[in-house]
Amino acid sequence: MGIFTRFSDIVNSNINAILDKAEDPEKIVRLMIQEMEDTLVEVRSAAARSIADKKDLNRKIEKLDRERRDWDDRAELAMRKEREDLAKAALVEKSRVSAAVDVLKEDYVAVDEGLGKLNEDIARLESKLEDAKTRQKALLARHKTANSRLAARKKIHDYKIDDAMVRFEAYTRRIDDVEGRVEAYDLGLPKDLNHEFAGLEAEESVNKELDALKERVAAERTRDAEAG
Repeated sequence: MGIFTRFSDIVNSNINAILDKAEDPEKIVRLMIQEMEDTLVEVRSAAARSIADKKDLNRKIEKLDRERRDWDDRAELAMRKEREDLAKAALVEKSRVSAAVDVLKEDYVAVDEGLGKLNEDIARLESKLEDAKTRQKALLARHKTANSRLAARKKIHDYKIDDAMVRFEAYTRRIDDVEGRVEAYDLGLPKDLNHEFAGLEAEESVNKELDALKERVAAERTRDAEAG
């Protein structure tokens, strides 16, 4: 289904209003341009037919004008030869031809006026078409700019995510190192009471450091999430 239903819809249309209501303005502009170009072809074809009609009518009028002059000359000749009957018959034919010429001239004027209207329509339609093409270029430029901005934002967003993941992995490795130190206290040590208490004290110290490190990691992750 076309955007326009008749030629007047195109030349009287408000392109801004149509685009404001459209869900896909770029698609609507493309359809507008296609329909305007098709209509322009039709109007130009009609103008070409009118031009051909004018030429045909002009040829017929010129032919009848020559015929009318011939009948006038014959009527004059007949009168000089004192053939009033022939002169009267010639004048009747001249009158018939004159009437035919008048009808053709009326047709010629009507076709000429129609051609003038078609020329005006072509100019108006070409103006609308140029406007639509300008809007299409503007929309395509806006679309390209928006895509570029979106790609840039996505790249920055991805970079932030990657950076946060790297820092998280570093924190995880630090936690693993501390936990490894805790476990290392029990390796190769005799299981007497003094060593066990010493191990407990060392473990408590390490656990405090581990808890503090976990809190810093959690705080960092919270700030990263809020910043994202």
